[in-house]
Amino acid sequence: MRLDATVDGRTVRVEVRHDDDGYAVTLDGTRLGVDLAEAGERFMSLIVGGFSYEVGLEKRPDGYRVHLPDDTVTVSLAEGARDGARPARRAHGPARLTAPMPGRVVRVLAEEGREVKPGEGLVVIEAMKMENELKAPRKGRVHEVAVREGQAVEAGALLVVVD
Repeated sequence: MRLDATVDGRTVRVEVRHDDDGYAVTLDGTRLGVDLAEAGERFMSLIVGGFSYEVGLEKRPDGYRVHLPDDTVTVSLAEGARDGARPARRAHGPARLTAPMPGRVVRVLAEEGREVKPGEGLVVIEAMKMENELKAPRKGRVHEVAVREGQAVEAGALLVVVD
């Protein structure tokens, strides 16, 4: 998964991959090993570079409010561009919505045959103990729903096709 995260006006490129030791997180090219454990409702215990952190997460429409022991920061997230440029969105033909990273399907909001608008929620995936709502890339009709609630998915797995 590639995201652009903005905190206090500074934007960094974030790439997240699941590996055998937890998660490999790359911040603007610097790789970090991250181990993550749920520590109660909306709280996480993180081990980053051998240091332990307890954080609280509050979901917001554009990201998260992160509660740290001595501070609270707002993190805005946007889908990251690939190879330095935003991918072109096709105006016609099928649009294939795929999983940005490994996770579990929490909710399927789309139904085959239903008309959708750009930005309308189609599937909610939990990854790294955070829920991410994946949205319709454009106006169209849901042609195929390829997943069910509770299903584990790998990065790149087909979720929904919009015609």
